[in-house]
Amino acid sequence: MRREGALKAVMVLVGLLFSAGVYPVVMSLWRWNESEFAPMMLSLYVTLGVFLLLAARNPTANRSLIAFAAWSSFAHGAVMAVQAFQNASERGHLLFGVALFGIIGVALIVLAPTKQPGERASAAGA
Repeated sequence: MRREGALKAVMVLVGLLFSAGVYPVVMSLWRWNESEFAPMMLSLYVTLGVFLLLAARNPTANRSLIAFAAWSSFAHGAVMAVQAFQNASERGHLLFGVALFGIIGVALIVLAPTKQPGERASAAGA
């Protein structure tokens, strides 16, 4: 029961963090810059954040969403790591992002609900 409570707390925190991206998306669209791709990427995280908040009510029923949030965080962190080595002037905040997304991914994988008897294997690996 403790594990489920911790998972719900992580899902709510990550959901709120990702959902907070709605502000930069709206502000960026308000003062549109054609070369800026951040609003497109952030809009996906805002959507994922909303679904994580909804899924926190019943994590066991939303194992695939939890796995997606975890593995997409790892993928995002990996891309940021490569960019950190390519762009020295942005290295500090990119490496912070790598650490943040890594922590999010690990927390979600470690706390993911266990597979129920008779259930098919999940991408979460739990």
